[in-house]
Amino acid sequence: MKIKSRKAPAHQGRKSAGGAKAQQSLFGPTVEERIAIGKAIREKVSRTSLGKWEPAKNRENPVELLRRTNEGRIHDLLPIRYGRMRQSPFAFFRGAAAIMAADLATTPATGLRAQLCGDAHLMNFGGYGSPERRIVFDINDFDETLNGPWEWDLKRLATSVVLSGRELGFKDGQCCDATRATVASYRSHMREYAHMRALDAWYSHLEAGLLIDEAGSADSKKYWRGVIESAETQTDIRMFPKLTKEKNGKRRFVDNPPLVYHPHDIGKIGIHVRELFHRYRETLPEERRVILDRYHVIDIARKVVGVGSVGTRCDVALLMASENDPLFIQLKQAMPSVLDPYAGKSRYKNHGERVVTGQRMLQAATDVFLGWARDDRGHDYYFRQLRDMKMKLDLTTMTRTEWLEYVEICGWTLARAHARTGSSARIGGYMGKSDAFDAAIETFAIAYADQTERDYELLVKAIRAGRLPAQRNVA
Repeated sequence: MKIKSRKAPAHQGRKSAGGAKAQQSLFGPTVEERIAIGKAIREKVSRTSLGKWEPAKNRENPVELLRRTNEGRIHDLLPIRYGRMRQSPFAFFRGAAAIMAADLATTPATGLRAQLCGDAHLMNFGGYGSPERRIVFDINDFDETLNGPWEWDLKRLATSVVLSGRELGFKDGQCCDATRATVASYRSHMREYAHMRALDAWYSHLEAGLLIDEAGSADSKKYWRGVIESAETQTDIRMFPKLTKEKNGKRRFVDNPPLVYHPHDIGKIGIHVRELFHRYRETLPEERRVILDRYHVIDIARKVVGVGSVGTRCDVALLMASENDPLFIQLKQAMPSVLDPYAGKSRYKNHGERVVTGQRMLQAATDVFLGWARDDRGHDYYFRQLRDMKMKLDLTTMTRTEWLEYVEICGWTLARAHARTGSSARIGGYMGKSDAFDAAIETFAIAYADQTERDYELLVKAIRAGRLPAQRNVA
């Protein structure tokens, strides 16, 4: 229906007090009012209070808490998990999300919430291929994703900066500067998102090339260009001859035990995975099923991934549409989020759906093959492509300058992710324009990094005493 326009009377061009109130009731508080609401929260929860860390008197022994997280995991893989966590306090931290979740629940919170990554440490950021075949920079791990207090993600990221810096041998002052810079990046960009149109904030994304653009020297630009160019080669067709070989006329994954291998019961596992594929297929939009149906499962292998995820069921599948048309899919068990007992239970009956939906909420561009399924034993899984143009990041190869550039962009990335589901104006208003908030989170990060190192020593003692099995020298 065509709507005719007419010239409004002169008095309608001026906003009366009553009109302003009507507009506010229609659209809710303005950006400035939401910023003020966030700022007012400081009266009940000061920014300084977020910097405090003191273990609860009834704090559970961290080693025992880790033991409890083994429920439902593959027992034979646990020595790899503990072996990886033993490598350093930072490696321990990566596998100890459950410990930190329990600790964060005892700290002050603003009451503002967003969809959380749940495990926002430095190694869970990076570049990958978008559906448009660009390499974007984003969060890349969502096993623990859940709606919760936004500051929990930021505190975990900040603590990981301190622990990473210490592992790289940087001085305390340098670690503090980097941590503060990471938080400042989060704060300043969150305030920018607060003033964007809702759709502009949602569409916002970070190209991996930003690392080159933001680099402060020719050497840094060269380093990041090399990392991105390497990621561009991580395609199915390029990985095909590296990950597989022909055996008895059939393509199979190359065994590299204990990281990738065909278990003795691979036949039974193959039947299980094929059944899951049928269920997973139904969670894809119809247009994605059209392309997936062109591929057929050729081989399946077990894969060990990450640090905190070791022991959960994870398989990789080689699918092929023709002789030179491979597709690699990874399916991974989805356990309850470590945040579940503290932030509120997931509203999704399937934890695979929780992971996939959280990823779609937080990432600017997601894998077209994301989906989920549940087997007859009640185990939940999520599916995605394997290493699709994924950037290989090794913090130990970075100079201090490159590392600092990286951590700042991680702060920016986390702000962009939180702005998609949280109130960027309220969060930005709470943090403010000054560096007072940055200083508070820096203080927390240093204190909690110290706590992590004490917990790490307890793990080492438990391994030495034989209470925990640990396999050495597992990459």
